[in-house]
Amino acid sequence: MSNENSYTTEEIAKLLRISKLTVYDLIKKGELPAYRVGRQMRVDASDLEAYKTRAKGEYRQSPSAPVQANLLGNQAGSTSAAASVRNIIISGQDVSLDMLATQLTQKDKSIRPLRSYVGSLNSLVAMYNGEADIVSTHLYDGDTDQYNIPYVRRILSGHRFIVVNMLSRMAGFYVQPGNPKQIYTWKDMTKPGVRMINREKGSGARTLIEEQFRMHGIAGKDVRGYEREEANHLAVAGVVARKEADVGVGIEKAANLIGVDFLPFIRESYDLVIMKTKENESLIRYIVEVLQSASFQKELEAIGGYDLRHTGQILYETW
Repeated sequence: MSNENSYTTEEIAKLLRISKLTVYDLIKKGELPAYRVGRQMRVDASDLEAYKTRAKGEYRQSPSAPVQANLLGNQAGSTSAAASVRNIIISGQDVSLDMLATQLTQKDKSIRPLRSYVGSLNSLVAMYNGEADIVSTHLYDGDTDQYNIPYVRRILSGHRFIVVNMLSRMAGFYVQPGNPKQIYTWKDMTKPGVRMINREKGSGARTLIEEQFRMHGIAGKDVRGYEREEANHLAVAGVVARKEADVGVGIEKAANLIGVDFLPFIRESYDLVIMKTKENESLIRYIVEVLQSASFQKELEAIGGYDLRHTGQILYETW
């Protein structure tokens, strides 16, 4: 840490495992006191601990409080504020989901978005188990050369759901500047002296890697570094930047932030999945409205690295 008694927004994001955008949102709302030192925003350690204590208290109360309020409402016709607030779990890791959460709250104050930073495959499983309301996914299927829908149909079989495009983005290889190991294809990962850095099981990037290995006849045991895993794109790019690995797989934006070379090879579709239930009718409408709105798309464009040509388009739905 750069200071024993205070933290930068980047350090706060790492400690809480949230995006910098979420940190700035907490500061803007006054939930996390901060002050400016030069060009940096800083948060005192005591204020961070106070925020964490408050957040833990809210989390412990949230599972039971709405249930109790609903019971009171059923028994005595109560319309308490607690009963009107609905917690919505948004599962996925991209910063665009934090922006979506903010816009949904502006659409309907009774929606309380809660973020879960889980990979694509595990997010779909959580939805199947009733543990997620909005799931982001970027899962490549080599047999159909298609993203997401084959997986969603299999995992959510028997359920009614809708798939909406959030955005598209380029995925590719992270290599050291100048690509000294001359890595251009998947087969190049098996060359002597080449070390890869992998993603965690259940993530969209790991699924892409496994599908490409399968199609190219590559066994994980034949690739040096296959067993080493990192939990996000920035971490993978960082390992390559530190020369602890020669190649990793991730999205273009992380390569630009970390400073490694990027070799694009596929445009991936980053989509949202929502169950089609009576309770979710207004939620689905709000999501489509937000995604198609000019204001939301301008926010995404400002970040860079996203293709928004199909943003807000319904790609698949059951009836």
